[in-house]
Amino acid sequence: QVQLVESGGGLVQAEGSLRLSCAASGRTFGTYDMGWFRQAPGKERSFVAAISRSGGNSYYADSVKGRFTISRDGAKNTVYLQMNSVNSEDTAVYYCAADQRIVGSINYYRRDEYRYWGQGTQVTVSS
Repeated sequence: QVQLVESGGGLVQAEGSLRLSCAASGRTFGTYDMGWFRQAPGKERSFVAAISRSGGNSYYADSVKGRFTISRDGAKNTVYLQMNSVNSEDTAVYYCAADQRIVGSINYYRRDEYRYWGQGTQVTVSS
């Protein structure tokens, strides 16, 4: 089992940048596929980005492609979400998620594929 703690959220101006971090507990970070989801007020939690356990593959929602970058650092047990050129539609609570499969891989885009979640960090974009 892994515990996830997000940080780095806050208030950012439109067209600005922000980097979110998600620190994972345990010694098996490299065996977890990791994802970022977000939830705006009155909306469902939706996929933002994901990265495979090896770090070799990454996936993005169309709405953030070209603006956001997901990465992971195995030495620090941390996954990052670099957010550039933010806009008001990026305002949401951002959640880090993880799952571990012994065989096969998860559907990175589906939130019900991830068993472990952080508590979330608020990102607010001001115009």
